[in-house]
Amino acid sequence: MTLSMVETSNSKENIRKFIFDSKSHACDGSVIDSVEILIPELLQASYSSYTWPCAPILSLFLWQRRQCLVNQRILELGSGTSLPGILAAKCGAQVTLTDHATLPKTLAHIKRCCLLNNLTAGENISVIGLSWGLLLNSIFNLGPIDLIIGSDCFYDPSVFEEILVTVAFLLEHNPGAKFLFTYQERSADWTIEALLKKWKLKCANVNLSETLHALDNSLRRLMGGHTIHLLEITLA
Repeated sequence: MTLSMVETSNSKENIRKFIFDSKSHACDGSVIDSVEILIPELLQASYSSYTWPCAPILSLFLWQRRQCLVNQRILELGSGTSLPGILAAKCGAQVTLTDHATLPKTLAHIKRCCLLNNLTAGENISVIGLSWGLLLNSIFNLGPIDLIIGSDCFYDPSVFEEILVTVAFLLEHNPGAKFLFTYQERSADWTIEALLKKWKLKCANVNLSETLHALDNSLRRLMGGHTIHLLEITLA
């Protein structure tokens, strides 16, 4: 199983093509040979309009386990360019992509990413505003969730508790669900240990060796030598 990346650019944006390749039978007996996903990135992009290294790592991890994604109800937090969520939808999951409710341009960009990959809102994918740490109508209107995913959400300590408040609420209302996310190590001083205890959550490391081994050179260059972890949060 491999993941490779090709880039093209014009005067307004950069488009990355992510190619997930392997021959394997899905749960329904069909064969998913490969999936190509186009991700547009705005030049002079904001944080949410760029594909950070954590996203392809999480996506490849999901691709390697795509047989288990069919009909799963998946919520992506802080979707940004939405690579993991779009991949999950391509593999048969029912996906809700989210980003901050006060960022209409980001939500519009997520919808464009979906359309560029022939995913129409209302079928097996939807886009909504969801603000971390705020229990607004949007979070109460969500349907059942089997899996929460996120890539590089923990980029700023000031939002750590907001994320975990949201995750704790979602896990409490969806027994058996878990939060699976990739995290780029930026400082050894950053920790969520006390917050996990406060919100009655537990966290475990997930082995990424198989996933990292399957990256091609273009993705290794994108990682730029950064250390990336895969973590799983559940109720304590």
